[in-house]
Amino acid sequence: MDSLNRKKAIQKITIIGAIVNLLLAIFKIIAGIFGNSSALIADGVHSFSDLLSDGVVLYATKYSTEEADKEHPYGHERFEAVATLILAIILAIVAVGIIIDAFERLNNPNILLHNTLLLSIVALSIFSKEMLYWYTLKVAKIYKSDMLKANAWHHRSDALSSIVVLIGILGSLNGYLYLDGVSAIIVGLMILYIAWKLGTSATKELVDTSIDAKQVEKVKNAINMISGVNNLHSLRTRKIGNTISADMHVQVDPFLSVSEGHIISISVERIAKKCLKDLSDVTVHIDPEDDEITTPCEHLPERAEALAILSKALFSNRYDDEIERIQLHYLGGKIHVDFFLPISCFYTDRSHNDILTKLTKMVDKLPMFGKIKVYFG
Repeated sequence: MDSLNRKKAIQKITIIGAIVNLLLAIFKIIAGIFGNSSALIADGVHSFSDLLSDGVVLYATKYSTEEADKEHPYGHERFEAVATLILAIILAIVAVGIIIDAFERLNNPNILLHNTLLLSIVALSIFSKEMLYWYTLKVAKIYKSDMLKANAWHHRSDALSSIVVLIGILGSLNGYLYLDGVSAIIVGLMILYIAWKLGTSATKELVDTSIDAKQVEKVKNAINMISGVNNLHSLRTRKIGNTISADMHVQVDPFLSVSEGHIISISVERIAKKCLKDLSDVTVHIDPEDDEITTPCEHLPERAEALAILSKALFSNRYDDEIERIQLHYLGGKIHVDFFLPISCFYTDRSHNDILTKLTKMVDKLPMFGKIKVYFG
């Protein structure tokens, strides 16, 4: 997906929304003041919060599409999650303010004025915000932007709140003055609910919550079908903006070559991306054995120290055959050793069994070492 086109599309729909929100907020508050409607004033404040959220979206869009750098090696996609959380907080604050003000007005209900003006502004708000909702949601789905989806629902919340305001105004005009205040309270509760949903979603992303369990199971089943994969464990996923990141441990035959293990990891990455279309970053850790619960080899010396121990043992046992290469296998809490010797060793009177027996006796005396194998070539 072209990040530049994504950025331009999000900015375009957000700017359109910001202009509409500004005009609606001004119209609603002015009409609410002249018409003595607390519900319409509350709805106007809601539209101003939409305008503020548009500003947050524009800011986040500018930075979330930037390439990775030294300070942000995984990119800037999480700016969207931060922006969504900020939007949720703004909505919650606005909702609480509206509810408090509405309860105060319930005790002193007002007679509404300029009925035609009030109804016209509310109708205009419902139509324009519903159009904005569908347009914004369409762009959000195309470019897979949770932040833009959140802003779309911000538009929808304004349309729904305007419907509630319309009902309240119609009720007040028919003698039920308290309905204007009740409408404002309902609007506040609706906004508070949306803020909770958006904030929860953004927080889950920021704390690295896994993707849907069904998607994870789909990936597991597909990877376990790959030739050479013995087992898959420690599969972890998380959302980063509109993308998914994953890391996993794949168990293979412990005696595979490094290059073959690498090829298997490439196959794992390819299949994982095929299962999850939004998967952008995959880390595959190749394991010779299952180390999910315990790490049986963590106490063993690393290669340099292990070779030093073997060299000292060879010298102490006066082993004088040339050893071209030593290969170590860390398995089951032991270091298993492969000795590679030249074919010229057979020019002497000793047989393969003689050499194997001598090396086996030597390694058996070393407590951290296990089985050995001898190869000639």
